[in-house]
Amino acid sequence: MWSSPVTRLLRPGSALRFRHFLDFEERPSSRVTFEPRPFRAAAWASGPHAQTLLARILRSASGPTYERERIEVPDGDFLDLDWAPEVDPSAPIVLVLHGLEGSAERGNVRSVCREFIARGVRPVVLNFRGCGGEPNRTPHFYHSGETGDPRLVLERIRAQHPSHRIGALGFSLGGNVLLKLLGEDPLGGSGLVDVAAAISVPYDLAAGSRLLEQSRMGRFYAAHFLRSLHSKVRSKEKMLEPLLELEAVFSARTIWEFDDRATAPLNGFEDAAHYYRVCSSSGFLEAIRIPTLLLHAEDDPFLPTDSIPIQPLLENPQLSMVRHRRGGHVGFLEGTPWAPRFWGEQEAARFLADQLLA
Repeated sequence: MWSSPVTRLLRPGSALRFRHFLDFEERPSSRVTFEPRPFRAAAWASGPHAQTLLARILRSASGPTYERERIEVPDGDFLDLDWAPEVDPSAPIVLVLHGLEGSAERGNVRSVCREFIARGVRPVVLNFRGCGGEPNRTPHFYHSGETGDPRLVLERIRAQHPSHRIGALGFSLGGNVLLKLLGEDPLGGSGLVDVAAAISVPYDLAAGSRLLEQSRMGRFYAAHFLRSLHSKVRSKEKMLEPLLELEAVFSARTIWEFDDRATAPLNGFEDAAHYYRVCSSSGFLEAIRIPTLLLHAEDDPFLPTDSIPIQPLLENPQLSMVRHRRGGHVGFLEGTPWAPRFWGEQEAARFLADQLLA
């Protein structure tokens, strides 16, 4: 049984039509040709929070064994890349961008890297600044719209592997960064990567931040992230003291407050609202010019359903969205507790491998 009905988006000027025999959403005229495997949410993890939390708990932390490359960047800081071992010298390469306070060690990242390797694709993970196991050197952290670092990394990969096809995948915040990078690029990303995918993106940052404040579970998620973010600020107090009102930063109890008091002033935004408006990936989707797959659940607790973008999908044939009623945030958990399957990582990896190896 399919887990939810489907909405098919037709070409511009067409009316929205509803079908009830398939469980995905796409635009038929898209140049993105991909038939996703139907998602069947685990009956024992049917709610959004069960999908979100149990998927995180059940993902295996095993392999691959990474090879770390440190890149010195022009502002005096560094970036850490974690490469999966090279098996085939001619294999396509996919850059993986993790989510908020994630890293190459997170279960979803390791899961998708295993999927890529099984399909003959070599993954490399960019650990955002301060996420690779040691503090970065400068006052600046990463944020949802910071595209300079992944651009530098992709340009470096292109230069060092000119004969390889290259893709990119982003989870959550990393997906927002990736889509913004592609859309703001003068060539719509075509000079950086050949194909892209993004899972559980917070397309409207303000709407997502507000949603986290409206429920007990939303506040639970926010508190989890804030503990990590506050810890990073404390580790660099002396460096940040001239730039931030640290007492106000440490008293932040919502993501919006933290972004208002730390992220915005550190990165030249007027306030959190300005930061969210400028960096939300929904404003960049229409300009993307490479095949891009978007995977999203309508019950994602990090984004209201009415903030999932529709119009760019109608107008941009390079975009294809697979949208399910259930799945949570970076969840998409199937199978059994002793043999779980992670549909999002599997289908994103399959899409990218199919495109890159075609």
